[in-house]
Amino acid sequence: MSAASTGRLFGVGIGPGDPELMTLKARRAIERAHVVAYPAARHRSSVARRIAASCLRPEQIEVALTFPVTTGETDHPGGYEGALRDFYDASAAELASHLDAGRDVAVLCAGDPFFYGSYMYLHERLASRYPTEVVPGVTAFSAAAAAAGRPLAKRDDVLTVLPGTLPPDALAAGLRASDAAVVMKLGRTFVNVREAVERAGAGERGIYVERASTPEQRTAPLREIEGEVPYMSLVLVPTANGSAPSDGRPRRGAVAVVGLGPAGPEWITPEARAELAEAEHLVGYGAYLARVPARSGQERHPSDNRVEAERARHALELAAGGARVAVVSSGDPGIFAMATAVLEQLEEGGAEFADLDVRVVPGLSAMQAAAARVGAPLGHDFCAISLSDQLKSWEVVERRLEAAGAADLVLALYNPASHTRREQLERARTLLLAHRAPDTPVVVARAVGSAEESIAVTTLAALEVDRVDMRTLLIVGSSTTRVTDAGSGHPRVYTPRRYPA
Repeated sequence: MSAASTGRLFGVGIGPGDPELMTLKARRAIERAHVVAYPAARHRSSVARRIAASCLRPEQIEVALTFPVTTGETDHPGGYEGALRDFYDASAAELASHLDAGRDVAVLCAGDPFFYGSYMYLHERLASRYPTEVVPGVTAFSAAAAAAGRPLAKRDDVLTVLPGTLPPDALAAGLRASDAAVVMKLGRTFVNVREAVERAGAGERGIYVERASTPEQRTAPLREIEGEVPYMSLVLVPTANGSAPSDGRPRRGAVAVVGLGPAGPEWITPEARAELAEAEHLVGYGAYLARVPARSGQERHPSDNRVEAERARHALELAAGGARVAVVSSGDPGIFAMATAVLEQLEEGGAEFADLDVRVVPGLSAMQAAAARVGAPLGHDFCAISLSDQLKSWEVVERRLEAAGAADLVLALYNPASHTRREQLERARTLLLAHRAPDTPVVVARAVGSAEESIAVTTLAALEVDRVDMRTLLIVGSSTTRVTDAGSGHPRVYTPRRYPA
């Protein structure tokens, strides 16, 4: 049958519940259709039909598409997915019979047809065969934000929409990675959703909205909701950017020491992104702060790389005034980085900082990134040692190198050399050669993750110490560490999981 002789299919978004939120185009499409189809649940009236009731005419053919299952429990041999697949196949066939007869068909969809709407499954089955038009509708989360009276996102904020059917870990990760969020599909998922919001540190901002824009509409802080909730509900997590305390009381300050990873935005974890997004003040070494995108409403406090204690105390003082502060650190903040400096100042400050919320947000460490570039040199016991003698004597460094060398541990050497410290690395190599064979593998990783990245695999005897600087991390293998190309064309380095008896 030609398209000209068939009816036209309309997927019509009718909004979240209030008939007055239907668009004029949606009303016209419904009023002109010969057939109006709508989803329905067994033993209950159709929400979609109720919203569009004022548009229906007595002479129209109504088709109730009654779902065979709504909770995932079914005796269908194909399970829940199989039951729904058969349902949509049968529904599409029923609508196709009307379209083939030349009748225009309007399929009603609460909210927007292409936003978690049931219509889209009929669209997939019919749109390639019949002339089709989709009429967008006001989404449930738009009505929910209006009901709550809270802006969802501002300026450069990223808004994420998440289904509550995701596992709590995945939900929490998604919430941490975004500035603002909407969680749909509650009902039986509500307990997991509430848990995920709390784990993401957004419980204070969470807003529960039920049946937005309808006479049964209900809004409340998420933390006040207990027990069962209907499927037609959602959770809003509005932006924290520039928000003020809701109760007027002095806000408790907070410091998050955030690991940025070795370089580049792809190395930053979702949890770290969330802390950076919510901070009012960013404190850190200027070069590291430059890696964090600028955000409206945030104040930056760059400083030199050699003033860790002063930087840490400044961050705590800002938080003591009620601010939310993020101290940025390259790699992981707890490995030769800012977390220790902040905790030292927190302890020294005593009562001055007693009420502060101080957290450490881990990051991908430089040694992990360097190891991954060549394989798995840290695959067995290893230790990390900084060759800097700025905060400890060289005698201490030598004792630790001796102990690690004698124990046959793989070593990750941080801060191997600088403009003023050139002889220490040569002395460290000489010391390690007393315990390791000259052909012991050494990974020379410089500026991992940046445009200047360079990775080389050499030996302890052939290591060119003059080419090593502060942006370099060295991994010195043990007696069991192996180098192979494994057919890859470049060296693979790994330390076997078993150690010889």
